[in-house]
Order: sequence, then C-alpha cells, then structure tokens
Amino acid sequence: MLTLDLLRHGETERGGGFRGSLDDLLTPIGWQQMREATLEPELWDAIISSPLRRCADFAFALAQQCRSPLVLLEDLRELHFGDWEGRHASELMVEHAEDLGRFWSDPYQFCPPGGEKMELFERRVLGAIDELYQRRAGEHLLLVTHGGVMRLLAARARGLAREGLLQVEVGHGQRLRLQLKESGELHECPC
Repeated sequence: MLTLDLLRHGETERGGGFRGSLDDLLTPIGWQQMREATLEPELWDAIISSPLRRCADFAFALAQQCRSPLVLLEDLRELHFGDWEGRHASELMVEHAEDLGRFWSDPYQFCPPGGEKMELFERRVLGAIDELYQRRAGEHLLLVTHGGVMRLLAARARGLAREGLLQVEVGHGQRLRLQLKESGELHECPC
C-alpha cells in the first residue's frame, strides 16, 4: 500500500480562473493557506511536487523544514486549458457560455480549444501515481499539486462517474489523504 497526502497550492498572484500551465507565484495568503495545512507535518518519506512555482516553492521550503527529500514530478502539473488559460469562468460565460457548460458537465466529452484532452491528462496523472507505487510502495508521501490532479484522484477514490469529476470541490491549501493498493484501487482516508 502507498499513502498519499495531497495538498493543493494556495491562492496565486493572478487569482482564480483557469491557471493551467501558467506559472503563477503564491500570494502571502496562499503561503499562509499551505502553512496552515501543514502545521503538524507528518513523517513523510518524501515530498513530491508539481514543478510549477505555485507548488514547488512551498514544497521546497517544507522539504527543508521537515528534512524530507523533494522530487519534482512533471506529470503532476495541472491540466492545460489551451485558449482558456488565464481566463476566468465569468469572462468565458459571456463569450463561450455553451462551451463552458459542456466542459463543466462532461470534461471527457468537451476539451477547451487547444487544451489537453481529459483522457491524456488522466493517463498522465494516473501513470505518475502508478510509477510512484512501483518505486515507493509502503511509504507515506506528500504530493503538492493542483486542483485538477486532486479532483481526478479524489473522484476515482470516491467511485464517481467520469463526468462528475469537476463536481469535486478542492479549495486552496486543502489536504486529502488517499491510499493506493497493489490492485490500483484508490481509497480516501481521514487526514
């Protein structure tokens, strides 16, 4: 079994919306959100982080504080939103309401223009989790990552239908604990 504590990055300088591959920095509030989520650090065998600065900067500081090894894992980066990157849903509601509605109702059937298809995102993230299991079974890891990655993994652990992925709420600085069994099954546990 592999225990995964997932931590979403905090608030970013450029605010909400579809941040995707944009490399925003955390605000002071964002740093505080992440510090509060890790006030009582676990004995993590390693801290694994998305390379995007809104995750990696905090992960680096926490790894130093905890004296834990840090690994940056490219496949834990956020979904690429294509033409929607950097835009807010309220803005898209004015110009692309129908497309936004299609994306929210079933992200596997509708991809933002020029964006990463959900099947490819899923394959990338689940491949990374499988690789972590192969290399680190029996360990307890902290994954510092993004809302989309956490929604995908939480939806699978909760047995939700694929189209319900975006209904999973994940706030800034939120933590979730999952356990991955040898069979590949994910289960949510209390933190």
